[in-house]
Amino acid sequence: MAESEPARRAAELRELIAYHNRRYYELDEPEITDAEFDELVAELAAIELEHPELVTETSPTQRVGGAPVSLFSEVRHRTPMMSLDKTTTYEELLAWGKRMERYISGQVTFNCELKFDGLAMSLLYEGGRLARAATRGNGEVGEDVTANVATIKAVPKELPPGAADIVEVRGEIYMTVSAFEELNRQQAESGGRTFINPRNAAAGSLRQKDPAVTAGRDLSFCAYQLGDVVGGPDFEFHHETIEWLAGLGFPVSPYAEHVGTLEEVDRYCKQWASNRHKVNFEIDGVVVKVDDLAQRRELGATSHAPRWAIAYKFPPEEKTTLLKDIMVSIGRTGKATPFAVLEPVVVGGARVGLATLHNEDQVRLKDVRPGDTVVVRRAGDVIPEVRGPVLSLRPPELVAWVFPDRCPICGSPLQRLEGEADTYCINVDCPGQQVQRISHFASRGAMDIEGLGERTVGLFCNEGILSDVADIYSLDFDRVRKLEGFADLSVANLAGAIEASKSRPLANLLVGLSVRHLGANTSQLLARSFGHLDRIMEAREEEIAAVEGIGPVIAASIKKFFSLPRNRQVVERLRSAGLNFEGPRQASLAQTLAGKSVVVTGVLQRWSREEAEAAIKARGGKAPGSVSQKTTALVVGADPGGAKLTKATQLGVPVLDEEGFQHLLETGELA
Repeated sequence: MAESEPARRAAELRELIAYHNRRYYELDEPEITDAEFDELVAELAAIELEHPELVTETSPTQRVGGAPVSLFSEVRHRTPMMSLDKTTTYEELLAWGKRMERYISGQVTFNCELKFDGLAMSLLYEGGRLARAATRGNGEVGEDVTANVATIKAVPKELPPGAADIVEVRGEIYMTVSAFEELNRQQAESGGRTFINPRNAAAGSLRQKDPAVTAGRDLSFCAYQLGDVVGGPDFEFHHETIEWLAGLGFPVSPYAEHVGTLEEVDRYCKQWASNRHKVNFEIDGVVVKVDDLAQRRELGATSHAPRWAIAYKFPPEEKTTLLKDIMVSIGRTGKATPFAVLEPVVVGGARVGLATLHNEDQVRLKDVRPGDTVVVRRAGDVIPEVRGPVLSLRPPELVAWVFPDRCPICGSPLQRLEGEADTYCINVDCPGQQVQRISHFASRGAMDIEGLGERTVGLFCNEGILSDVADIYSLDFDRVRKLEGFADLSVANLAGAIEASKSRPLANLLVGLSVRHLGANTSQLLARSFGHLDRIMEAREEEIAAVEGIGPVIAASIKKFFSLPRNRQVVERLRSAGLNFEGPRQASLAQTLAGKSVVVTGVLQRWSREEAEAAIKARGGKAPGSVSQKTTALVVGADPGGAKLTKATQLGVPVLDEEGFQHLLETGELA
């Protein structure tokens, strides 16, 4: 690689990961497999390991999951809901065990639990009553879904008298395979949306504005971790906490096992990899945890994952089927994406008829042709992909597929940009782009206009009622009322949803405008940094690129978008319609910790862990999860992590109490 290549590739990977995180966590509409996503993260982690100067605080390797969506209010977790490091082999399991020896000694035993393919959930009980249910979100902040979770029969609403003052339970909301099949049958009969897999169905069922809809879906819950307890019993081992939770009425896994060696762990994982469809719920691996809670405290965590647990991921499942055709879809930015039309086949318990082929290069690389027998897999049990052809079964007359040079929707030329793998329809008035752009603008992750889905947008565009996103705010409701399927109530609801969207945050508007490369996270960064859409539009490219987490690629795309007269005209019409252009600009604090790295351990009196780390970052510093030679100071509260304190002592890193920390925040100097 050239010297600048690692930085360019790292920035590109961060953009890709942020985009796919949003598709998975916020929209429940993933475009790539779990395995492909893991490969992107692994590539970024490898670059950052080799070039530590490229690590940023907002890097996906330093964070968990995706940002909470705007449908529900935000909730800050009592303790972070972290992700897990992953392994797929016994050798990697042994390496994990070896790494633990740096922090602990003595006998280690393990708990093996099936890894549900659902949604991680935190349940908080205060005074014995369910007070809050929150999704994982980005690990620190999730979505408050209490009203919906309260409708799930498997979730206790009250605990037995005297259980504890506060109990936080971590677990998984999921849908059984039989419930999933029944739901899809009902959806198909009523003409509703069907779901690709049980996880997608569970996510869609939980994220409903009306809890009654959630109540009508057969969701289940399994508790797998005691997050926090106040005024309750003390525990020494994880398996004791699970037994206690079961006694309180929480469903727990009957398949969990307590084992003494990593060899036994490997045997458990391989047994379930071969029997994964013998249970009535989807699993994609095994979670392995250290059982001794004192050892867990010694092991601590990295910035995104505990050292005392690891996820053993099962290999993807594969089947062969006929590739009937290769077609091309047109997205909202004009991107032309090839996809495979397959003879439907059941892979990993789901019926697959379509699969992505990504781009022209991937089709050429895989050399798949209509008429081939191809290998299809569902890696991570999410999105199917075509691995390649079974060449021994290829008919001799098949010819290589050629990417079309014309848009299949409008007939305009397709153009592949220099240096890129993607091909685009260059006609900005292409009906395919038009429908996708407006649908995206109205989607939940953008302006959240209920009732304006893709089917309705397509109808309105065909009728000449809509042509761009600004037309939404001058919709002719008299014409809408005359269309089949619309009446006074549905028109009134749509009008109300459109009016409500005018007050959405600036970041949502930025997402909705379909600026290429600009996703939810980068839109939040822009809104906070500039505070108003006008300032973003008028900013110089280098000013935009200077925002942490943006970079030159996104900056160039933003500048190009707002330099086009037609986009400016749309923005002015949105302004006239009364949309919110104002962003949550943050007050500027003195950057007393610029260039400094401060680690926090233990329980502080004045700050929560998250508040302390936010205070460090707001003053220009870094707040990593571990001590190193670059650490400026270690802030120590009650019950600190022994490993961090020991390492700080070994390296001669200054140790501060809360008074010293306050002084450091104010002055940037050690007391």
